[in-house]
Amino acid sequence: MTSLAEPQLPAIRVVIAEDQELVRRGTALLLSVASDMECVGQACNGDEAVKLALLLRPDVVLMDLHMPVKSGVAATREITLALPGIHVLVLTTLDDDETVFEAVRAGAHGYLLKDASEEELLEAIRALRRGESRLTPQIARKVMDQFSRLARSDETSTARYLTRPSGSAGHESLSEKEEKVLSLITEGLSNRQIAQAMSLAEGTIKNYVSRVMDKLHANTRTELAVMTRRKRRDL
Repeated sequence: MTSLAEPQLPAIRVVIAEDQELVRRGTALLLSVASDMECVGQACNGDEAVKLALLLRPDVVLMDLHMPVKSGVAATREITLALPGIHVLVLTTLDDDETVFEAVRAGAHGYLLKDASEEELLEAIRALRRGESRLTPQIARKVMDQFSRLARSDETSTARYLTRPSGSAGHESLSEKEEKVLSLITEGLSNRQIAQAMSLAEGTIKNYVSRVMDKLHANTRTELAVMTRRKRRDL
């Protein structure tokens, strides 16, 4: 069911943050049968998730958004601020519009629906360890809707970015290759797929992605993608 682990790479260390015990244990069991992953900790609320992340320093935290004691959004924000090397994969349901948007702003790296298949979950975890993001089309639409509401309600920095023409003050223009990388990110391609499409090394693509994010003032790769989709839709 799972693909072979990448050679010479240590197992992906995962912390599961989920308040429903059956779901939490079921996810841990799934990870245990994947040869390239291990569950190193389980949290039943947001506060425990932060403490375990600080203690165990996992590669990935699977974060339920609706958590007791401390919300998944608040926990995500604390983890990504304190430990930027940890990747947070948010698990959500279709009725989480506003909360999903807040998770984007909090710094989560991936967003997966709870009805995703086992293989989709495992592949999303692997993608995050590679420095990529995962954003399902359903979640992307919800986040874009929230950006639209925000742009209509007040003049936030995000709204100013969405309406700012390329090359204007505060927005450094992109090179031709950076524009191409941005376009492929927005289409949902992984770094590896972009590298293949552009006949470049995957490490080179990672550098391009970092420069594009810096120039466009995006906090995460996923935020960059949804902001760009929103801007292109309005053109």
